[in-house]
Amino acid sequence: MTLNQNHNAEYWRKHLQLESHVEGGSFRETYRAALKLPTSVLPATFKGERNASTGIYFLLEYGDFSAFHRIAADEMWHFYDGYALTIYEIKPGGELVVHQLGKQVHLGERPQLVISAGSWFASRVEVTNGYTLVGCTVAPGFDFADFELGDRAELQKAYPAHAGIIAALTR
Repeated sequence: MTLNQNHNAEYWRKHLQLESHVEGGSFRETYRAALKLPTSVLPATFKGERNASTGIYFLLEYGDFSAFHRIAADEMWHFYDGYALTIYEIKPGGELVVHQLGKQVHLGERPQLVISAGSWFASRVEVTNGYTLVGCTVAPGFDFADFELGDRAELQKAYPAHAGIIAALTR
């Protein structure tokens, strides 16, 4: 894949004004819907009212990773630039699904995909010295009150078949 040589991770971090994210990588919120959904219409997994939708830019570089975490809403991922992003999803029943977010669809990559609410997921760029710039849309909107960062020991106990990838993608 040929990349625009003027667009590297530092270019995107600077021009999109990205900041460090607690799970790894860099991000910036780009959208928060004005429409609020009251708690009465949301599942019990939400801890209060939520904006109808939110969006972010998210940048990840080789050697870093987005640690296993889960949220209370579905999260749609959109590929923008760089190399494919590998997203590891552990569904509530324990099934591990490995997604490739990218634009080379003939290689099984997808330019957008959805991680279901309640799944544990983590991601990394697996191309040496590569990076990826993606977007994430969450509906109902993201709130850190609904964010849970995975604990390595607890996840390995719950999903022993996936202990290796959990060890690699937790802090």
